[in-house]
Amino acid sequence: MKLYPESAPVQLEFDKIRSLLHERCRTEYAREKAHDLQIHTNRELIERELLQSHEFKQITQNAIHFPNDYVLNLRRELRLLAIPGSMLGGEELVGIRKLAETMERLFRWFDTERRTAYPGLATVIDGTYYEKAIQALINDVIDETGSVKDNASPELAQIRMSLYRKRQELRRVFDRIVSKLNKNGYLADIEESFMNGRRVIAVLAEQKRTVGGILHGESDSRRTAFIEPDETVELNNQVYELESDERKEVYRILKQLTKDLSIYAPLLTTYHAVAGEYDFIYAKAQLAIALHAEYPVVQEKAHINLVNARHPLLLLYNERSGKSTIPMDLQLGEDRRILVISGPNAGGKTVTMKTVGLLQLMVQSGLLVPVHPSSTFGIFKQLLIHIGDTQSIEFELSTYSSHLLHMKSFMEVANGRTLFFIDELGSGSDPNLGGAFAEVILEELARKHAVGIVTTHYLNLKVMANKTKGILNGAMAFDEKKLMPLYRLNIGKPGSSYTFSIAERIGLDRRLIDRARSLVDNEHFKLDKLLNRTEQDLQVVEQKQRDLQKLLKENERLKREMEQVMDRERHRQQVEVLKEQNRVSEERIAYLKDMERKLRQITLDWRKAEDKNQVFKEMAALLFKQNNEQKVVSKKQKQLNARYEELAGEIRVGDKVKMKKNLQIGEVLELRGKRAVVRIGLLPMQVDLNNLVLVREKESEGE
Repeated sequence: MKLYPESAPVQLEFDKIRSLLHERCRTEYAREKAHDLQIHTNRELIERELLQSHEFKQITQNAIHFPNDYVLNLRRELRLLAIPGSMLGGEELVGIRKLAETMERLFRWFDTERRTAYPGLATVIDGTYYEKAIQALINDVIDETGSVKDNASPELAQIRMSLYRKRQELRRVFDRIVSKLNKNGYLADIEESFMNGRRVIAVLAEQKRTVGGILHGESDSRRTAFIEPDETVELNNQVYELESDERKEVYRILKQLTKDLSIYAPLLTTYHAVAGEYDFIYAKAQLAIALHAEYPVVQEKAHINLVNARHPLLLLYNERSGKSTIPMDLQLGEDRRILVISGPNAGGKTVTMKTVGLLQLMVQSGLLVPVHPSSTFGIFKQLLIHIGDTQSIEFELSTYSSHLLHMKSFMEVANGRTLFFIDELGSGSDPNLGGAFAEVILEELARKHAVGIVTTHYLNLKVMANKTKGILNGAMAFDEKKLMPLYRLNIGKPGSSYTFSIAERIGLDRRLIDRARSLVDNEHFKLDKLLNRTEQDLQVVEQKQRDLQKLLKENERLKREMEQVMDRERHRQQVEVLKEQNRVSEERIAYLKDMERKLRQITLDWRKAEDKNQVFKEMAALLFKQNNEQKVVSKKQKQLNARYEELAGEIRVGDKVKMKKNLQIGEVLELRGKRAVVRIGLLPMQVDLNNLVLVREKESEGE
């Protein structure tokens, strides 16, 4: 992206975003990428980087392990590896091995399922592969601490075995000498030491001629002499030679290993870049989490549609201070290309403008932004910005001359893929003349289809925005009663500068304020008052809308709760009815079983009894009781028949019906397929249509 002027990233505080990203990087590769964060104009590249940041953010928030714990900087080692005849040490080779191990874990992590779930992150390792021979070569030679293994070569194994034996022999001889001299009282407190790589004994200075051997030195106090005994000289020489042979063999092995690994130098360089790339994406995800950032929609056209957008740095500052950040909604593009923001000073006009510019730079840099995910960002080829006093002493330019010089550059390079920001357009000159030039500049930028935001206090620009196609007004809300800015952007209406209200707020003498009012053109003053009143009325309407929405939401909540209560009550009533029906059925079954048992008993009694009349009486009593119950049912049926008559026809909502089983009358409330909801008394219940008969109440005889 082309930026004008060069200080545009600083003016929009994009450099602070770079710093925040830099702090979260762990590798040198990622820190360099953060320092030189690029602003792209290629949609495919922007989409890929945004997707990668979004996927890593999801992984982090879901506490999924991702194998990107590699943080070593191996650029020097990799450069050496590519140079013929070079040699890497044990610790350097351990670093190479850790890099290869990280790649192994990465390739294993990206199985088929995860490549599908995280396609953005998977693209980082596309085009490369894991080579297991790298680890195998190093593992054959180097142990976990970076030392060359004994079995790295047969020669090294032989040398170290011989060295071990000689050292053991030297230790036994040396211990015998120390024990002998210690008995004679010749040794100092430390008894033994190493000097010039050889093992020596510490002898009292007055005894140094008594002990035979080579004098290697004395202590600073001259009270202790360090002597290599004659008996150990030859053994020390043999140990020294073996150690020299060991160093030579180790050097040869490491050089050969470096040569064997050199063919993988390009692949290892790619591995190093991959590890750094994942660390860079990790840093972007961490920044996104800190900013509560989301993944917006990116389109090729020059278009901005912000939903619940917040300034990233202001958001962080307010969170530390325990304050809330007021979100902003804004749509630019198509027929709404230029926004003219008016309103009081310190009301948030410049912050609003910087929010849009900073978010656009972040998106085109592949960074997630603090907006609603439904927000849409276009892609701009150049960004022009003019904020603050640009008076130039070097070129002897006044504030207004410098302002016009910038505007000249804007108009020369602006096109349909330009995003521009101008703070206080036309300021620094006579309001009438400066305002006229400001109109001409806006017209030219609109004619070239540039997209941008302009802040102003000029009334003529507010009027122009209402009648010029592609230009619209916006105002920063202000509470005139409390005389405090609300930092909220309202689109569609111009705003007042609240000059006199702010003067009252700071406590300026009332007499001076009234005098200033009298000097202002009456029509100008009326227009400003009209804007004040319009804005305050708009705030009242918006507050009522918010209250109404709050009441509607509360009403919806109460409605849902009531429906849940009614559903629970219906369910409870249906359960009670079913329980009652089951109870009646159970009583009927118990009655029939009891009848069966009694009849069988009567049969047995008949066979055994001599007096058959007594058995007849018992049977009659039993049957008479049953007949009484049947008579009760018949009596209820007769009562219903006397009051209601059965009808033929289709059952509809509102009809009266009779239940065949329990002979109850109810009203049909609702039909649900082969079932009907019937209200019996106060209870609604579901009944099969086959169990219902359509009835109507008979007319009384007196009618």
